[in-house]
Amino acid sequence: MPRMIALVSALLLCAPAFAESFKPVTSRDTFISLMQNRELTRFGINLTVTPDGKIDGRAFGRDVSGAWRWQSGYFCRDLYWGSKNLGPNCQAVKVQGRTVRFISDQGTGDHADLTLR
Repeated sequence: MPRMIALVSALLLCAPAFAESFKPVTSRDTFISLMQNRELTRFGINLTVTPDGKIDGRAFGRDVSGAWRWQSGYFCRDLYWGSKNLGPNCQAVKVQGRTVRFISDQGTGDHADLTLR
């Protein structure tokens, strides 16, 4: 029993370290290598981000299309969800294993975690 308590305590103490292990993606080349021949998925979302600057896929029953560019260390995208123009947004990108985190408004806004497949 003391070993079990020690193990649980160690896992709880390490939890913040797991949360902090997202690594910033700061270059276009690194971003492209992450996306190469992969899809980004999340419940209801399936997207492809191509090296030539296109975004295609589906989200919650609607087509997603758009364009992206790398600018000053940020993933900057113009996106349509169905006929709705979501407009431009430059986002910070971080990665942890197969999870890619996009943080809106140059890293100061909301974030979305998607899984690389």
